[in-house]
Amino acid sequence: MEKRTVLYMLDPMPHNSPFDINMAIDADYDVVLPFNHVKLDDINALTQDAIFSRGPQGTKHTGMFIGGRDIGLAMQMLDAAQKAMVPPFQVSVMADPSGGFTTAAALVALVEKELKDKHGMGLQGARAVVFGGTGPVGIATGVLAALCGAETTIADHASLDNALEKAETYGRLFDTRLEGTCASSEADKAHLLHNADVVFCTAKAGIQVLKAAVLAEAKQLKVAGDVNAVPPLGIEGIKMKDLGAPLKHAVNSPGAVGIGSLAIGDFKYKLQHTLLRQLLIQDEPLFVDFRQALAEARRLLGT
Repeated sequence: MEKRTVLYMLDPMPHNSPFDINMAIDADYDVVLPFNHVKLDDINALTQDAIFSRGPQGTKHTGMFIGGRDIGLAMQMLDAAQKAMVPPFQVSVMADPSGGFTTAAALVALVEKELKDKHGMGLQGARAVVFGGTGPVGIATGVLAALCGAETTIADHASLDNALEKAETYGRLFDTRLEGTCASSEADKAHLLHNADVVFCTAKAGIQVLKAAVLAEAKQLKVAGDVNAVPPLGIEGIKMKDLGAPLKHAVNSPGAVGIGSLAIGDFKYKLQHTLLRQLLIQDEPLFVDFRQALAEARRLLGT
């Protein structure tokens, strides 16, 4: 009899995300087992308990999911799980803390597609600004944009030191270059927008980051994406379902378009669902972070 499919959901936080649990159930896992308060030192033992108890064939019906809110810790846990495998006892592992990896991958892939479709260019050489760039989604977005060749600045709303520290830490970790800055005033935001080709808005929900007057300062803006679905939305003028709609307040950037939170969220849902299912259908184990998520997002979009 074929073994049932099992997903172990490992989370350092007090509670596992109901969103991620629902996603796993909707991806047709037979059994979903949440573990919380998981420490990095626990990963080796948990992984080896999972692989040796099911046999080489059973591991093909087994996956692991790493959550939490700290993307650095999630990457360490993913690495520790991979190192704990003992071929042929190996399971696939996916990291997606706060849903940040799949959200960032969906956002970057959609912006990249609009850049190509509407402006005939990619992220290579583009100037990108990530507002809310020191949170989990913002950091992952910034790193992906930088790895795609964009000159990328992550902006913190209050602390220059935090932005600089995050830019240096994650730039070094992923062998790319990030700039960090503070955007606490409308003047700061206008200055950042002046020469930006791309804007990613990943700031806290319910905060309007870019008002119409600030958008008017953009001189060469081409695409702006906003993940905030809680009013007021992060970028004035972008509607939640917009996908390449004209960005009317960017009056000095002809051809600028916007991508709204529901368009990003719908695609993020499809991407996470696809990746969770892929953990069970590969001949060789998958180890998925935001880079593999972007590759899959591009495949789904045909770019």
